This record gives sequence, structure tokens and C-alpha cells, in this order.
Amino acid sequence: MKNFLSFIFIVVSFSSFAQAEYKKKVSLLGSPFEITVVAKDSIQGNFFIDLAIAEVKRIENQISDWIPTTPISMVNKNAGIQAVKVDSEVYELVARAIKISEITEGAFDISYASMDKIWKFDGSMKTMPTEEAIKKSVAKIGYKNIILNPKDQSIFLKLEGMKLGLGGIGQGYIADKVKDKLVANGCVSGIVNVSGDINAWGKQNNQKPWTVGIVNPMNKNKVFATFPLENSSVETSGSYEKYVIFNGIRYSHIIDPRTGYPAQGVVSVSVFAKQTEIADALATGIFVLGVEVGLDLVNQLKGIECIIVDDKGKIHSSKGIDVKKYN
Repeated sequence: MKNFLSFIFIVVSFSSFAQAEYKKKVSLLGSPFEITVVAKDSIQGNFFIDLAIAEVKRIENQISDWIPTTPISMVNKNAGIQAVKVDSEVYELVARAIKISEITEGAFDISYASMDKIWKFDGSMKTMPTEEAIKKSVAKIGYKNIILNPKDQSIFLKLEGMKLGLGGIGQGYIADKVKDKLVANGCVSGIVNVSGDINAWGKQNNQKPWTVGIVNPMNKNKVFATFPLENSSVETSGSYEKYVIFNGIRYSHIIDPRTGYPAQGVVSVSVFAKQTEIADALATGIFVLGVEVGLDLVNQLKGIECIIVDDKGKIHSSKGIDVKKYN
């Protein structure tokens, strides 16, 4: 994750509830970060926003694999050499990520960072990689080669050259931690958006629920459904902008870590859950698993719902969601 500041602005709106919504956008983790809070005045609003940004930066310095001094970077540097002790926050996040890997049978895997980047989605790739190159590209991926030692809270990567990358779960984790931090400091209502990982709590200043629109992947300027978010989270993974076509077959930028081949058949997955961390990781896994297997998995998980749009534009949803209700 990269960290740089691009632009900041605050929008203030007043109402008869004697409170206002304070909004700020910045670029953190190399991605857009947006926080909106309901507060009694600008002093409290800015206090909450500053807390949120500080929490993002704190976690980035724990889990980023771009910053060379983080615990995750140290684990990666010692792959195949020795175990590295980490603090409980990092250890437990990696442990939870491995559980998601088990649930998705490796469709989600935080050792994906070990992958050789042989696929290009910037228009420069004119021919498909060879089968041998594809197989070799994922040779060092495998969550079963991540060894956790609960006695000393250490992490060991068995293969030299293995790397952990928490991008597929870390942004959701950050959204959850920002919410927890603000709630603990008296913020009763807000919505945080970490590059599409969204967590909302309380209500808007007008006492209506926070809402999120799901974009139609076949027409990114159009929202096909709008859902209320009441103390819950949503994350959308999409490939409608980054993909390549070879021999009439569409290959997305989301790679199956088990095979090295790009996921096919799906252009968008939105997962709803109480925790953004879970929604984040599952969205990637479901995208790779595909419509049928992905929906079957979600329908077995309590408190999880999802919407999948396939590459023909057809909308599929889990048992607990009636998309027509929110059109």
C-alpha cells in the first residue's frame, strides 16, 4: 500500500437537529479515502476526521507491504529463512485471512503477492502468456505454506520468495477499525469509504439511513440498485475496466491464485456483511469462484449477502436479497 496526500475538502450541511455532516476526502494507501461524520460542530467534526486519518496511517504502518519497516514487510523479507514475531493485531488479521482462504478453498489467498506479474491490463499485452509461464507465476502462492505459531505470535513463510499482501482484506479491516475508533470516541454516526470498502453506522443528519448505490458494470454511469446501510458494510470487486480479450474470451484483472489464470464469467461482486473485513475478502474469493459456487458459499454463511453480475449483464443475488425491491 502506498501513502500519499492528494486533495482535501470539507462539506458542511446544517439542519434542525443542531448537528451537521462533515466530510473529507484524501488519498491514503494509494487509494481514495472518504470519511463523513455527524457532529455537533466543526471542532468535533474535525476531531473525528483527524482521528480517522490517524488510524488509517497507524494501521498502514503495521500491514503495508510497500513500507519496508512494517511487520508484514519483515515477514516477507524472512521468507524461507526464519519466523518473525509480530504484534497481536497483525497476527490475528493474518490468522483470519487464512480462515477465509480455507472457506473459499484458496480462491482468496493473502500470499497472492508472491505471484509473478505476467498479465498486463494496460493495453501492452498482445499475446496470451504460455501455460508454462502461467503455472510458474503462482508456484510460490499457497496459504498452507504460511505457518503461524500462537505461542510466540510469529509468522513464517515456508518458501523463499513468498510474500504476503493484505490488500484484499486490509482495506476492509481499516474501515472497521476507523469505525471502532470513532465510536469509542463518541461519534454516533458516520460512513467510511476506503477505496470502495464501505462501513456505515448510525443515521445521516436527516435521520435517514446511509445509502450505497451499486453501479451497473455494463454502464458505469448508472446505478442499478440503492441499498440502505444500517450498521453494516459493503464491498464491491469489479473487472469492468481492467481486462483483456484473447480469442474472444474475456480475462479479468482478478487472478485466480490457485491457477494463475484470470477469473472469468463475472464482472462485479458486491458483498454485504456486518464487518467490512469479511466483505472485502469474500468479494475477491467469490469473484474467483464464479456465480454458482460463489452464491452457494454465501447462502451457507450467516449474516452475509451478495450480488453478482455476470459477463452477460445478468444479475444474481443470494437468498436474502431481493434486488427488485431496491431498484
